[in-house]
Amino acid sequence: MKEIRTEEAVGHVLCHDITQIIKDEKKGVLFKKGHVVKEEDIPALLSVGKEHLFVWEKQEGILHENEGAEILYEICAGRHMHGTEVKEGKIEVIADCDGLLKINRAALLGVNSLGEMMIASRHGDFPVKKGDKIAGTRIIPLVIEKEKMDRARETAGREPIFNILPFREKKVGIVTTGSEVKKGLIQDTFTPVLREKLAEYSCQVMGQTTPGDEKDQITGDILKFIENGADMVICSGGMSVDPDDRTPGAIRATGAEVVTYGAPVLPGAMLLLAYYRKGEKTIPILGLPGCVMYAKRTVFDLVLPRIVADDSVRREEIAAYGEGGLCLNCRVCTFPNCGFGK
Repeated sequence: MKEIRTEEAVGHVLCHDITQIIKDEKKGVLFKKGHVVKEEDIPALLSVGKEHLFVWEKQEGILHENEGAEILYEICAGRHMHGTEVKEGKIEVIADCDGLLKINRAALLGVNSLGEMMIASRHGDFPVKKGDKIAGTRIIPLVIEKEKMDRARETAGREPIFNILPFREKKVGIVTTGSEVKKGLIQDTFTPVLREKLAEYSCQVMGQTTPGDEKDQITGDILKFIENGADMVICSGGMSVDPDDRTPGAIRATGAEVVTYGAPVLPGAMLLLAYYRKGEKTIPILGLPGCVMYAKRTVFDLVLPRIVADDSVRREEIAAYGEGGLCLNCRVCTFPNCGFGK
C-alpha cells in the first residue's frame, strides 16, 4: 500500500472506502475498496477532500482480490453456467439452463480449507433453474499470494467443482400393480400423482398397464415398455415385504441390476431402484412405495431429478440419504428449500 496524489491515481486500486457526506442529503460510500480509479473519478474524489489516496502497490507474487476472484471462478465454473462481474473480490455463479447441480464435494472442501478464500453453494444433486444462483465466491483479504491461488488450482484438480447436467425429456411407462386396481375395486389415485411429478420435468407418459399381482405379467409389462422405447419404467404398488407383494421380484426377473431395495428415507423406505441394460442404453426401473401416493415429498423427489438428468445413482449415495432423510411434514412445505435429503 502506498500514498499518492489523487491526480496521479488513475489506474490504481483503492485500499479503502471513500465516504461522501452531503448534509441532509447523503452519507455513504462514494467509491469502495478495490475500485480502480478512472480519469472521471478525480473531480469527485477531490470534491470530498481527498487530495491523497492510499492505493494498492503491485508486488511480484501478490494478486489483487479481483485477480484472485477470477482464478477462483475458473476453478468453480463447469458446463452450463456463467459468472457475474467481479466486484470486491466476489463473483457469483449463475445457471444457464434447468438441470441437476453436481458438485465435486472433496474439491469444494479442499479449497475452502485453504483459508483467505471461500466458495458457498447450494446443495448438490438438487434441481436448479436457468438464472438461479449456484454459488458465491470471494477472496477474503484485499490481496492474496499467487502461490495460494496456485495451491487452490491444484487442490481443486483438473475438473471444475460445479457442473449442471441438463434435464432430458423421458418417455415413461407406468406399471400399476395390485389386483384391487385391476378389478376396479378401488380407484387408482397413484398414477395422477406420478403424472404431476413427471410433468414438472417435461416427461411423457407413454402408457399405463394394470397387471394385477401376477409376477410374470408385471415382468412382461416392464419389458414391453422397454421394447417400445421407454426411457424409464415406474412400478407403483406392491413394494412391501408381504408375501403377496410381487413387484420387487418381478423387477428382478427382468434381469435388471438392482441398486437398492430399501432407502434410509422417510417417507420412502421401500424404494427399489434398478437399471436395465439394453445395448448402449440404460433404462432405470423404479419400484415406488405407497407413500408417494399421499405424502407431499418422498424419496421419489430425491431420485427423480437425478434420473431425468441421466445421473446414475449409486448404492452408497442412497445410503448417504440417512442424514437428512427424515421429512418433518411441515405444515407449509418449502422443499427443496429445507433439510430433506441434504
